[in-house]
Amino acid sequence: MTNEPREFEIAREFEVDATPEQVWEALTSGTGGWLWPMEYEPKEGGRGPHGATITAWDPEHRLTARSDNPDALPPFQTLNQLDHVIEARDGGSRAWVRYVHSGIFVDNWDDYYDGADKHTDFYLHTLRQYLTHFAGRPVAFAMFDGPAASANPEALAAVGRALGLPDDATEGTKLRVRGPGGETLEAVLDYRNPYFIGLRTDDVMYRFFGRGRWGAPVGIVVHDFAPDADAAQDESAWRGWLDGVFA
Repeated sequence: MTNEPREFEIAREFEVDATPEQVWEALTSGTGGWLWPMEYEPKEGGRGPHGATITAWDPEHRLTARSDNPDALPPFQTLNQLDHVIEARDGGSRAWVRYVHSGIFVDNWDDYYDGADKHTDFYLHTLRQYLTHFAGRPVAFAMFDGPAASANPEALAAVGRALGLPDDATEGTKLRVRGPGGETLEAVLDYRNPYFIGLRTDDVMYRFFGRGRWGAPVGIVVHDFAPDADAAQDESAWRGWLDGVFA
């Protein structure tokens, strides 16, 4: 661990069964379907999320946003840049994406890099899930953290037990999980490791973040694509469920 400012770079490449147009829309106007709602001013030099300036705006090909605004960045960071390159594959029916997150962390470099690196894989997995199963559908988005008691490395295992996930359930398994109010949900376990759990139903993606390794509480994100979805109701139900797990 070091407290000296240091640059970092996290790069990923992947292909997805979606057109470059669908990828571009997901990155620029459909972010609530896989990450959280964000807005981009659609031009080079325009405004991006978290005080960023758009340094590349080439629809369906390149999106880069850079921020060095100390008022918009977290206190442990002085520079943040997100760069996306999109290329068509298979005559445009598929897309290849290169994602690079770079910048400068000013303290606890190892911990912040570790957290950003692991979160990147989960976020980009969720992007692919969105593009494959829900692209273009309106979404009700809810995001919240659990109580302070969930800020420990064993918390995600407790979440898994409360959901009723078998210890040996692997990614791709179809199962029945216990949701708020004793409701049973038919879901696919689309992501699972010691830090994150992803569940997908026909209309919803549930994302569970076990951030105890980094001293933070469990987080839940609900991407609800049902026609009658209500973000406030989703948050109320799942916040109560999560509070009950750690009561």
